[in-house]
Amino acid sequence: MAEHEDTHSENDAHSEDGEHPRGFPILPGWTGSVTALDPRATPGFDGGKKDGRRRLEELDEPVDDLQERLYASSRSGNGAGRSVLLVVQGMDTSGKGGVMRHVVGSVDPQGVEITAFKAPTDEEKQHDFLWRIRPHAPQPGMIGVFDRSHYEDVLIHRVHGWADEEEIQGRYRAINDFERELTESGTVVVKVMLHISAQEQGERLLERLERADKHWKYNPGDVDERAHWPAYMEAYDRALAATSTEHAPWTVVPADRKWYARIAVQQLLMDALTRIDPQWPDADFDVAEEIQRLRGTMQ
Repeated sequence: MAEHEDTHSENDAHSEDGEHPRGFPILPGWTGSVTALDPRATPGFDGGKKDGRRRLEELDEPVDDLQERLYASSRSGNGAGRSVLLVVQGMDTSGKGGVMRHVVGSVDPQGVEITAFKAPTDEEKQHDFLWRIRPHAPQPGMIGVFDRSHYEDVLIHRVHGWADEEEIQGRYRAINDFERELTESGTVVVKVMLHISAQEQGERLLERLERADKHWKYNPGDVDERAHWPAYMEAYDRALAATSTEHAPWTVVPADRKWYARIAVQQLLMDALTRIDPQWPDADFDVAEEIQRLRGTMQ
């Protein structure tokens, strides 16, 4: 069921340039709605599933190279302070796990920290909502990934009325300040909303019920949350409008086609690393002398 997006012709997707899948950028001051964006679209990419899979594999090495250079440069001091934070939000079954496995999972794990924020603990509830987030901001040389994030506190809290409008507005401001602090300290912030349709989500949930090997993924509460779909879309609209800034813009990535969502997030991650342009650090020793010394031990 969940793979029904792959039964369509590879020619039914089209875009403007056909080469750079980056989703739909949300510019500061945006007043639109995610419901107006097609969750089956493939903006920036003309190919189909096979082309997308090929692209994902082809770019694994360039992304891995950039990530290794970022990690290495920070260890030498040449790239001190530079890091990437990838924030991935989306409704249940929107493909966050697939992004973690197929995109983030392609780079050296020692240079990545993935944090999946669950419901706050009793201790965390005693503090400001960003208190539990801040310790997981990426250190120099690292790619930090938030699988769900601080945005839960302005999405689900709005939908269920766990915070009033004044509180939500205050959280928007706190988020913008927090993300500005990150960028000013050298972190490139990449924020992605995986945009899935209600119909596609239903198909993916049904597959989890019909396959014994996917029962572990199923949560009965997901069906309850589907009843709030319009409210969630409105919550996303408001959050994107309030927090898509010059220093930390949002991108809406159509997610009904899993393969497209993965190559779009991969492209956005590569863009962020390319902006940093990390360089291999210079040796802090005499290379020629060390070669001579080493050869002396090989005779």
